Amino acid sequence: MTFSPTLLGFLQNVPPLPVGVLLGLLLLPLAPVSAQDTSSDREGYENFDAAIYARAYEVRKMNDLDWLRERFEVMDEHLKVEKVYLETHRDTLIASDETLNKVKEFFAERGIETAGGITLTINESNRFETFCYSNPEHRQYVQKVVEHTAEHFDELILDDFYFTSCKSKGEIEAKGDKSWTEYRMDLLTDAAQELVIGPAKSVNEDVDVVIKYPNWYDHFHGLGFNLKDQPAMFDALYTGTETRDALRSAQHLQPYHGYNIFRYFENLKPGHNNGGWVDTGGMRSLDRYAEQLWLTLFAKAPEITLFDFRQMQYEIQPEHKGAWQDEYDSSLDFENVVGPYRQDDGSFGPKLTMARAAGYSLAQVDSVLGVLGDPVGLKSYRPPHADGEDFLHSFLGMIGLPIELQGTFPTEPHTILLTEAAKHDSTIVSKVKKQLLDGKNVVITSGLLDALEQRGIQDIAEIQVTNRNGLVSDYLVQGEIVSGDEDIIIPQLHFYTNDSWELVGAVDGPNGWPLLHDADYAEGQLYVLTIPDNFADLYQLPREVLTRIKQTILEDRFVRVDGPSEISLMAYDNDTFVVESFRDEPAEIKIVTDGRITEIRDVQSGEVLSGETISNESEWGPNLDDGKTVFETTINPHSYRVFEAE
Repeated sequence: MTFSPTLLGFLQNVPPLPVGVLLGLLLLPLAPVSAQDTSSDREGYENFDAAIYARAYEVRKMNDLDWLRERFEVMDEHLKVEKVYLETHRDTLIASDETLNKVKEFFAERGIETAGGITLTINESNRFETFCYSNPEHRQYVQKVVEHTAEHFDELILDDFYFTSCKSKGEIEAKGDKSWTEYRMDLLTDAAQELVIGPAKSVNEDVDVVIKYPNWYDHFHGLGFNLKDQPAMFDALYTGTETRDALRSAQHLQPYHGYNIFRYFENLKPGHNNGGWVDTGGMRSLDRYAEQLWLTLFAKAPEITLFDFRQMQYEIQPEHKGAWQDEYDSSLDFENVVGPYRQDDGSFGPKLTMARAAGYSLAQVDSVLGVLGDPVGLKSYRPPHADGEDFLHSFLGMIGLPIELQGTFPTEPHTILLTEAAKHDSTIVSKVKKQLLDGKNVVITSGLLDALEQRGIQDIAEIQVTNRNGLVSDYLVQGEIVSGDEDIIIPQLHFYTNDSWELVGAVDGPNGWPLLHDADYAEGQLYVLTIPDNFADLYQLPREVLTRIKQTILEDRFVRVDGPSEISLMAYDNDTFVVESFRDEPAEIKIVTDGRITEIRDVQSGEVLSGETISNESEWGPNLDDGKTVFETTINPHSYRVFEAE
């Protein structure tokens, strides 16, 4: 029997089972990784390296090698670990020289590389209390921690917290008339060289200093992260791809964000984004955990770090309702969920640990990664230190737009996407005009249109975002009214009839406003995509509306996926692609490719799908997909399918 790639082992062509039942499939035997392997030729995954991060709290306990051995074997049974990050500092706790030397030797005997980690917090439990980088004592302390770490390792990584939220009296005085954003970026850019990079390399000239960025990039500049200057300063970057649960978390990051953010940071420093980093926090099901791992690797991370040594030992109790829903919410109070898994006959089976869940997930995705080329997506531009329509790209990824976010303006593609963040480029209007004059297409959001109204965008087309909103659930698509399930609120756009054209309308009674709009400019096309007040309302758009949007924006791409929202597409330069569903129920989808592709193969199952070539016209003119090939298939909930052109 062939298994689908989902962590919980959804069987192909079998209706999804209750989560508690599906968890039992994790008991299927997997090839263990020997805990006694002491060779330097340790077996790893074929397409990426796997690492585990150990906090200073656990590193300190590792001084007891029996304690370490017992716990590491829980992980090593299921994971092909090739590196362990040993944290030297967190919350003013410092791992000693003696402990670090003993633990490094322990892992070296097993053929496992070690690197240093530093978390620059004073008290993580106090709202991630950070250092005050104008305070001489704090500066000296940070430098000593860095030097201590560099003495032991040829690679050190700064965990998420190389930022500052300090508003002490000293910081307020030092800030002066600057904004907090300006002050903090200047302060931490200087500190990066003076307290971190310089001291580390003075102690160990061979050390690589890596900065791990967390998942909230649209807000970085407000806390001192500098995406303009820092990537060039550090030897490499690392990406926090953890997205956790979008509903029950303050950040509300969408699942696709885990893919999108890795690609963004990779484009900031090509070839030097060392990996993606996932923790177990804030999730309500193992599906959500597995999806974070898969997306990190579909983004082509060369290494994945599992946070952390402690969390990998957490034991999972399948009997708990809905995989820890309700009773445990997003807190995952594993201290109350420990104990071996009880089988139907009352006996105890293998422990269901997070290490086992991670190992299952990584093994599944490793089996398909080798066929995928380099990611190719709809290029979008986010200047450094930009804000506006925060994290919108990840919402767009959730409706099937394969996003390739970058920090420089993309001039080569035929079609590019610009959100409100692009307003932070003072020359953005002239760049848009140049694209259009060159016969290319530019898609802008209603947020960017509004931001540029007084900056010359009206010279391209006199389209305006009014101060009125519409409450809509019906849409006009090629002369037909289609209805969504929920009302959504959108800004009302004003335009001059026949100067620009509505491609998709949003209607309320006998009135309506553009949802997707088109304006000619020389040989190019300027498209305006109206964004709902609540970005998540993009998921409420009917399938027919999403199809028309993707037909237009992805017209020159080799593949797109038509279906309901919350199904994402990741495409690659060798005619391979991944379709991933974040939905809770199966979905019928259409895969639309350019006409040269007539068959596609499901890499996991080997099934070959034959497509139908489209060639017809409607009363509205030629079919937008004329000459393309359409494949009809299904995708299971919280699952992915990998395809390659035959």
